[in-house]
Amino acid sequence: MAGRKLALKTIDWVAFGEVIPQNQKAIANSLKSWNETLSSRLAAVAEKPPAIDWAYYKANVAKAGLVDDFEKKVKSCAEFVSLSQARIVEYEKQLEKMKNMIPFDQMTIEDLNEVFPETKLDKKKYPYWPHQPIENL
Repeated sequence: MAGRKLALKTIDWVAFGEVIPQNQKAIANSLKSWNETLSSRLAAVAEKPPAIDWAYYKANVAKAGLVDDFEKKVKSCAEFVSLSQARIVEYEKQLEKMKNMIPFDQMTIEDLNEVFPETKLDKKKYPYWPHQPIENL
């Protein structure tokens, strides 16, 4: 993951050097060296962080309940991330549906009702305008 992000964020230093003024070359060189330092540190970071040894911290932390509290918070964060991933998948499906739909200015009422079934009016159950219960307005 770190390598993939690193590949996406490359800087064209030759083009950058051509654009900057001569009096700022020293600043640009320090920026380049700092960028290379951070890039190498980022590449050295593991793809997946090591697992937390909660038993070790429970044995070595003096304040009672602190480690248990952190463990609950980490688990709740992990649960939130997994639920967020599920929501992202659902939103991507909705986005794909929106991308593949006919543009609104070219839609007929039948097309609109097919894409968005909640917009279909029930004229048999509610024969008079607005063809839906008053509570839904």
